[in-house]
This record gives sequence, structure tokens and C-alpha cells, in this order.
Amino acid sequence: MTGATSLDDLAIGTRAHIASVDWASLEESEACRLRHFGFDEGVAVEPLHLGPFGRDPLAVRVGRMTVAIRRSHARAIRVTPIPQKLAL
Repeated sequence: MTGATSLDDLAIGTRAHIASVDWASLEESEACRLRHFGFDEGVAVEPLHLGPFGRDPLAVRVGRMTVAIRRSHARAIRVTPIPQKLAL
């Protein structure tokens, strides 16, 4: 199994579970917003696409919802990729 990486570095279309969030690196309002959108340990996420300028913002699927977050916020989120099942 691959080790944890930041959500910012996760390849587009790769599903992962949130391993940890560095809440201390975020402003209180930013941390609150991410929590309201469901970003927390154990939650499955999937980066969907990047913004056109400087790859910002990052569109991320969280559950059934798609949210846009700044790449600087995505760097505070450590994820563990979910292994894809081998096709038979």
C-alpha cells in the first residue's frame, strides 16, 4: 500500500481516504469551511480537475458533493490512496 501524500499531490481521478488534516496550518475560518464540507479523517475524496490558472482551485469530490478548495488548503490534507481492484 502506498504511504500518505498530500491531497495537492494526488493524481486527478485517484480515490483516497483522508489520513489526517493539519488543522493548525489553516486559518480558523478555512478549517471551519473544510469541516462543514465533510473533510475529516477517514472520509473518501477524489480530485476531479484543476483550475485553469496555476492549477487553482482544485475540484474535489467529497461523498456525493463536489467542492472547490485552494491548493494551499489541499496541502494541509494528507491522504492514503485507495487501491484499485484488479480486473479479472
